[in-house]
Amino acid sequence: MLWNSGTMPSVHPQASVLHLDLDAFFAAVEQRDKPSLRGKPVVVGGTGGRGVVSTASYEARVFGARSAMPTAEARRRCPPGTAFLGGRFDAYRMTSRVVMDLLREVSPVLEQVSVDEAFLDLTAATDVDFSTEGLTRLGEDLMARIKAETGGLTASVGIATSKMMAKLGSEMRKPAGLTVIAPGTEEDVLHPMSVRAVPGVGPATGGKLHAFGVETVGDLARVSREDLVSIFGEAHGGGLYRLARARDERLVTAERETKSVSVEETFETDIADRDGLDTELEALVRRLTARLSASAYFGRTITVKVRQHDFTQLTRSGTLAHATGEGAVILREARRLLATIDISSGLRLLGVGVSGLTAHAQEELLGSDLVAGPPVPGPVIEYPDSGGNLDPQGDGATELDRVAVIDRRGETWGTGQDVVHEEFGPGWVWGAGRGRVSVRFEGPLTPPGRVRTFDADDPALQRGEPPDWRPSTANNRP
Repeated sequence: MLWNSGTMPSVHPQASVLHLDLDAFFAAVEQRDKPSLRGKPVVVGGTGGRGVVSTASYEARVFGARSAMPTAEARRRCPPGTAFLGGRFDAYRMTSRVVMDLLREVSPVLEQVSVDEAFLDLTAATDVDFSTEGLTRLGEDLMARIKAETGGLTASVGIATSKMMAKLGSEMRKPAGLTVIAPGTEEDVLHPMSVRAVPGVGPATGGKLHAFGVETVGDLARVSREDLVSIFGEAHGGGLYRLARARDERLVTAERETKSVSVEETFETDIADRDGLDTELEALVRRLTARLSASAYFGRTITVKVRQHDFTQLTRSGTLAHATGEGAVILREARRLLATIDISSGLRLLGVGVSGLTAHAQEELLGSDLVAGPPVPGPVIEYPDSGGNLDPQGDGATELDRVAVIDRRGETWGTGQDVVHEEFGPGWVWGAGRGRVSVRFEGPLTPPGRVRTFDADDPALQRGEPPDWRPSTANNRP
């Protein structure tokens, strides 16, 4: 391989791009709203047999739980007492709106990437001190305001000359970290990092670069542009050449609308084996489900994309009766679509995407995984307020063996769901099964609450709204 003798000089504008990422967002909202889970491992995502982790709290990450991991694997890794919860997207959006409004107070040019992540263009702000000290003060003030206005949630912030460097900066000191990358120091920060830090370097590209001895971004910066283009093509190779030199010209674009979410993988060698492709498809759906969850959207139309051995590209799409975010449903439809494509000559690329996005979903009984399959324990196995008695009411409702139950009204009670009882007030579903629902009555402004168990058909028990964590407007009861 040819190597450059040096790096290309860069132009260093002022550090005017801010990237903010809320730390373990879904899990943090759950811990805020459920005081009995604070300081404990919490995993949010699909709770069925084919579920995928959306977010793991930092307490759960200690045990190896992480986003896009199968929930079954996270269960094996995490200790007893770990809370496995389905998502409450209305609650996440409510908190997200508060954060995004705070960001718009800093600058009107906001690009919201997902429910918990955004870029700001500080050149559109007024009275900004672009010195490192001034930007540090701005970032610290923003982080403090977010923590105060969201009931204790933390964010990590990066400020730099480009979107790529700002995002890398926000990842460098997680959680609750701030990094300001001064103009002219980008390559010093970037080059020691793994080559996987560069946008667009996934497993396939990373594997090819590894074969040529490229492990760090500094290694990549020494590869000639001609060699990168010959290996990866003009667009991808040229992009890698620029990004390795911290040259990212992408602008912060206000109010970007998400129309679809997709993932794809280019294989080192063509795959013509159905079982091999199914393994790849499962991995892609796990990644897709994690991205869809992060965006807090659901989709109706599933699309499978392939590129054949001769570079012919084909797509197949199917539209569901209801929007979904369930990995099992997406995988089932993707398998059906892939089965209609001739793979006998091998596939170079496989992708899967979801479109027709909406903020709401009506699952097929919340996914068949939630009402069938092997027993699954409830999220917490102790009642601290009852001396550890697993049957505090004396009604025999112990060893909850499902994470959801559907009553005769057609109402689904899923673990983590907000509910309200006519007598006991608001709470959340601790576990459900065998026609029973156990509820822990607590909220963000109350102490940890006790658990009570009801018939799933109890007319006094209804679906509730997300609790408000703000003392002036909260709907919590002690």
